[in-house]
Amino acid sequence: MKTIRPVLIFLVITLCALSINAGEMQEVYTAAVDADGVQRIEIFGGGYFFKPSHIIVKKDIPVELIVRKDPGIVPHSFVISSPEAGMDIKESMSSEQKIIRFVPVKAGKYPFYCDKKLLFFKGHRDRGMEGTIEVTE
Repeated sequence: MKTIRPVLIFLVITLCALSINAGEMQEVYTAAVDADGVQRIEIFGGGYFFKPSHIIVKKDIPVELIVRKDPGIVPHSFVISSPEAGMDIKESMSSEQKIIRFVPVKAGKYPFYCDKKLLFFKGHRDRGMEGTIEVTE
């Protein structure tokens, strides 16, 4: 019993450190402009994450986000509340692809997130289901 306790403490500390570092890692995706002049990005959501969680797009060039969620009963949404930048979006996600179109008009970093919440539990955004759209010149 005396040797098991230190091993358990070590495992708990290690798992906590790994979960903290995992939350800091972001997959960054820089959108390319297709031949038709549109920046297209596929976004997958589920399990309190978006992938990619950091997207870089160019200002004044049309964007198409192709969003979908993992199969299952947990509802998710895709929300960007930045009308000053040409992005005012609130769309329910499903396992079928949905296309969201907009033209970013102002450089900067803008959050996107899931606004779903179940009763008294933490909301999906509070649990890490958020990301950033970075608009560059």
